[in-house]
Amino acid sequence: MTFKGFIALKELLENGFHLTIDFVVIGRDSKIQNDYHKEIIKLCQKNNIKYYLRSDKYTLSSSYAIAISWRWIITLSNTKLIILHDSLLPKYRGFAPLVNCLINKEEYVGVTALFASENYDEGDIIIQERLKIQYPIKIKTAIELISNLYSEIVHKLFNLISSNEPIISQKQTEEEATYSLWRDEHDYFIDWSWDAKKIRRFVDAVGEPYDGAKSRIETEIVRIKQVEECRDLKIENRDNGKIILLRDEKPIVVCGTGLIKIIHADFLKNDKSIFPLEKFRLRFL
Repeated sequence: MTFKGFIALKELLENGFHLTIDFVVIGRDSKIQNDYHKEIIKLCQKNNIKYYLRSDKYTLSSSYAIAISWRWIITLSNTKLIILHDSLLPKYRGFAPLVNCLINKEEYVGVTALFASENYDEGDIIIQERLKIQYPIKIKTAIELISNLYSEIVHKLFNLISSNEPIISQKQTEEEATYSLWRDEHDYFIDWSWDAKKIRRFVDAVGEPYDGAKSRIETEIVRIKQVEECRDLKIENRDNGKIILLRDEKPIVVCGTGLIKIIHADFLKNDKSIFPLEKFRLRFL
């Protein structure tokens, strides 16, 4: 699934692993702007690789299966399942690990290849690749960067598999484990009691290809796409979410600590810009 799956498959096909691939199973995700299922199908067709959609019936008898960006349970009998996960395990086991890494301003992000286990993301680690990132960074850029790590990892795995070499793994250190929770519609809303730096990271971390950071103005939901931090002011009886100033006709909003200037925001109902604002006395909720 997704851009990461597309890039990983492209890497394998460009490096002569056609005969090592029995077939590809393609999933779809309607919650992201482009799930890359069409691009993956075209890649398979161009290279004469057999493929199935997730809803199709198929029988898996390969020695190994590799899951990339997969969100569903895979039941296997004699096939060993290898999962690629968007964190440096054992940290950030679970859901949306890359998003949460960026919100938390982790210095390094990475990808882990591990054997599947009964409890999610607890399996033995095979390969880890990491990279250092600079903030601010948008999630789309971070996905593109770690997709290169996916390519490196699948290349190493397929070298081992095609050479019939043993795949060596090691157990995770349970004492270092942390968990990343699943995210739903509620989790896209900005908490204006956060400090301005975290709000900017949040806006960048849940943007394209995801649904984007949200807030409310009176009865309307708005999607906030781009913000920047501003120098804080001494505010008596600080009231988070209120507009304190307009600069370049863009609102400066009070945060728990610091101020945020909203550069780009649209109404959710029609994707039209919220600018120019109809009035100054507005509160983002």
